[in-house]
Amino acid sequence: MYTRLPQSGSPFPASAQDPGLHVWRVEKLKPVQGNESDLFMSYFPRGLKYQEGGVESAFHKTSPGAAPAAIKKLYQVKGKKNIRATERALSWDSFNTGDCFILDLGQNIFTWCGGKSNILERNKARDLALAIRDSERQGKAQVEIVTDGEEPAEMIQVLGPKPALKEGNPEEDLTADRTNAQAAALYKVSDATGQMNLTRVADSSPFALELLLSDDCFVLDNGLCGKIYIWKGRKANEKERQAALQVAEDFISRMRYAPNTQVEILPQGRESPIFKQFFKDWK
Repeated sequence: MYTRLPQSGSPFPASAQDPGLHVWRVEKLKPVQGNESDLFMSYFPRGLKYQEGGVESAFHKTSPGAAPAAIKKLYQVKGKKNIRATERALSWDSFNTGDCFILDLGQNIFTWCGGKSNILERNKARDLALAIRDSERQGKAQVEIVTDGEEPAEMIQVLGPKPALKEGNPEEDLTADRTNAQAAALYKVSDATGQMNLTRVADSSPFALELLLSDDCFVLDNGLCGKIYIWKGRKANEKERQAALQVAEDFISRMRYAPNTQVEILPQGRESPIFKQFFKDWK
């Protein structure tokens, strides 16, 4: 069986920690086909044939309540004390019986939890699905809690016939707590010296929300999990704001991350639920 939840009413010479990084003036937005962000997709309410990015520019916003029809994303929710949702390949091969998963299909968001998942993962998956609905779909998407073995037809249509899944190991949750914390770092981008500088301000997550200063831009490095976030403070100067994408591209190159590493640019006040999960007590 499955349960449908009610709708909401609604750089750059860098610092000593990272020598040798450089940044140049950004010329244009270059999302990678097949790896575009939800924010980028939200500007195309009728959908695209491929998918991630997004920046405040000449793009047109969707009307309230519009859900991007082309969104098809899968998140794995794993951990015990430091639970994190990480995007995975859209396949049953990504599933196991020890974790929870969120299948985001735009207008419908499914949460599926394996029989060996813990209650904290289940609660996190539910809360994150609701947050995606409320903040990215204006409260109009349907959130459905799916029981293992009772998957609805829409899930089967997207993922294919369900095979026997990998067994989950509850002990992996403790390892995931450490990995989740160490897989992310926070950097401040500033041109206070006349040049773009990148300074590491936190080595592990969850980060203190107070680290995000409106006067600057920040890089949240989750590149080991395939994604880099650029947060643009509302009071950051124009040079910092325009250089944000090139900062990310140079950072990806310097860190030797995969060329298809996703970049999501988030202006202050328009943060996604996935970004917020890296910070303490960000509701």
